[in-house]
Amino acid sequence: MLAIGRSKTERGFLFRSLPLGETDPAHAGAVRAVLQRASGPRSIASQLVLLFTLAAALLLFCGLGAFYLIVVRHAFEEDNEFLADRVSALERELSQSGGLGRLTATLRGAHENAVEAYWVRVINPSGNIIAETPQMSDFLPPSVFPSPMAASSPFNPKNYRIGRKLFSLVATSEETDGQPYLLQVAQDRSSDKQFVTQFALVLGGALLLGIVVSAMIAIAVTKRGLWPLQQMTQSLERIDPSHLNERLARATWPRELQPVATAFDEMLARLEDSFTRLSQFSADLAHELRTPISNIRGEAEVTLTRPRTSEDYRNVIESITGECERLSGIVENLLFLAHAEAADRQIEKDIFPARPAIEKIASYYRTIAEERGISIANEGEGNVYADPLLFDRALSNLLDNALRFTSDRGKITIRSQSKDGRTELAVEDTGCGIAPQHLSRIFDRFYRVDSSRSSKGTGLGLALVKSITDLHGGSATATSELNRGTTVTLTFPAQNSSVAENKLPVPL
Repeated sequence: MLAIGRSKTERGFLFRSLPLGETDPAHAGAVRAVLQRASGPRSIASQLVLLFTLAAALLLFCGLGAFYLIVVRHAFEEDNEFLADRVSALERELSQSGGLGRLTATLRGAHENAVEAYWVRVINPSGNIIAETPQMSDFLPPSVFPSPMAASSPFNPKNYRIGRKLFSLVATSEETDGQPYLLQVAQDRSSDKQFVTQFALVLGGALLLGIVVSAMIAIAVTKRGLWPLQQMTQSLERIDPSHLNERLARATWPRELQPVATAFDEMLARLEDSFTRLSQFSADLAHELRTPISNIRGEAEVTLTRPRTSEDYRNVIESITGECERLSGIVENLLFLAHAEAADRQIEKDIFPARPAIEKIASYYRTIAEERGISIANEGEGNVYADPLLFDRALSNLLDNALRFTSDRGKITIRSQSKDGRTELAVEDTGCGIAPQHLSRIFDRFYRVDSSRSSKGTGLGLALVKSITDLHGGSATATSELNRGTTVTLTFPAQNSSVAENKLPVPL
């Protein structure tokens, strides 16, 4: 069996350090650069290339390592078989009559003629050398050989190193002419050692080349695989507030990117809707504020054109005060909506009977309704779990809206009932109704069915109602039929509902 020598050279490392308190600017700058790169965002491409290269390197290392072991083991086994065959042949020849003389003649040409060099020595029972390969004693004295192998023991040569030479040594005992003789056989395996070393270097070079090729393949594959991400990034860079209608979803995206593209498209749709609503809100707000401001300015300018009586000034001031109250109402409602979205303080909910709470608000509006022959019926039942003040405000807005659009001698009915642990409050009127194309937007801010805005109101009443129900974790819905009337239904969750408590400062 071949043996590979171990190097006894010890390698040391010399570390240079600066004195305490001193700093090498170049070294410090290099350290900062390394730390910045390490703390920066990680690259998916770099990680994929690294993982692919490491996996390929591990696979190549295992494959080439297994190939190396197989080849080396095969070479060792061939050498052992050759040596075992030589020993067996020598034993047979020595055991025959007159074999010692023939063996002596054979030994003289063994070293020159054999394909693989080997040496043989025969020692008699007295310990004297009877015959040996020429010059064998110069480097392989009898003392370096192992004890004779037993017949039942496995064939296991001893490795012996002389400088850069490697030998396999074996000894066996054989009788000839009735005398036991010691047979010592040695095989030169230096060429095998060189072969193993060169073979290891070749495989090491193949491993390095394979790692480089694997890294190049990994870079190409990763770049191609991440190309759709670059395309998606380019598409996203083209999107701005004026191009929110663009979408990313397409059939050519890889399966892994389809959910990402869909999520981006849904986000863009929400942004587009929000921008549209914001633009509409800005236009509506400007229109709502322009009307009272124009009225105030117009009346003031007309009044100042000539001297007026005290009564005229009083009338103008009263008119301006009314317009200011309208502006104040708009600002108050907008602040309420803004605070509802901010949700920075918990609302105070309580359980209270629905019918008395409804009657308190209904009695206030009956005075106005009776002047037009409109009846307000209270059919409230059960309890409500809500903030009492916000409940009153929501119901007031619903009644105010119903009175505005109910014709004379009409009817408004207020119903409340508990259903599946929730409380539903419905306000039904017999007004003109709402067209289907407007019904889905009546809870939007400043939205009016009357596009000419000739009707009174700010268009914030139902938006406030929806904000109040949202704060309670409930909902607001509306159903309507033209020339038959409209029903607005508010839902308030039960006390043990899992809906999270909403928060806001509540201005009234």
